[in-house]
Amino acid sequence: MFRTRTIQRLRMTKGVIAGGNIKVAFLGPAGTFSNAAVDRYFGEGDSFTRVSVGSIDDVFLEVEAGKVEFGLVPIENSTEGAVNNTQDCLIDTSLHIVGEVYLPIEHHLMVKGQLSLDRIKKVVSHKQSLAQCRLWLRSNLPHLPIEEVSSNAEAARQASDDETVAAIAGTMAAQNYQLRIVESGIQDRKNNTTRFLVLSRHRGTHSTGHDKTSILVYTENKPGALFRLLEPFDRFQVSLTRIETRPARDGFWSYVFFIDFEGHIDDEPVRQVFAELADRVIKIKNLGSYPRAQQHQTLL
Repeated sequence: MFRTRTIQRLRMTKGVIAGGNIKVAFLGPAGTFSNAAVDRYFGEGDSFTRVSVGSIDDVFLEVEAGKVEFGLVPIENSTEGAVNNTQDCLIDTSLHIVGEVYLPIEHHLMVKGQLSLDRIKKVVSHKQSLAQCRLWLRSNLPHLPIEEVSSNAEAARQASDDETVAAIAGTMAAQNYQLRIVESGIQDRKNNTTRFLVLSRHRGTHSTGHDKTSILVYTENKPGALFRLLEPFDRFQVSLTRIETRPARDGFWSYVFFIDFEGHIDDEPVRQVFAELADRVIKIKNLGSYPRAQQHQTLL
């Protein structure tokens, strides 16, 4: 039911045609955690078309070019923190955030056939997954070479082609490539979760009363700048949910703040915050207001 409402609400996004087949781009190939997040947010049926692309940058490019209506990208992980590639793309893009979804991440060690741990010659996975499993790898397979690949699904594909290779990936990848899971849940933190953003060329719909807004803020590099930035949020009782910094693109050791907070751009307290910030910072970029997801929500 939730998924049906999600599709209907996104069709209402300004500029998206109500009829026809929605296309959603994600970091592929099939079987990645991004693929699983797409299915978690949009549904697992055939009510939309999944478009697998080779990089996070390509997700942005597909949406910007109008080849797909929506894109889904990872933005942060509870173990490893922000996804810098996505943040850098958000600095440059004209796209809007229209949704978010949290996906519990469980990593498995998988092999082809009956390969045992002592016969594994190499472990392959995406760099984020390797980082999230570093303690398990150090304790259980300390002498094996570790190789980074473009995605977890690519790791699973390589394992399916070579019986001496083990992949770290999720359940969907194991199913897609008919691999056997030899060790389950090897991530170092059992509450490992990744947050994904849904992107569109068009702004989202009106306030739902349970929203989140994401902005980029450029400040002057001088004492008190951070206090001046944050003070209006406290004064107007707008709750921050995340703040990150990335180097700005001007080459002068200045930084841009990524800020998420509760509320919608149409809410009066948020409008008051924006009015105050206009006189305190160099530039504000509104990335979008969208329905706030529950970190452990069930979408069935």
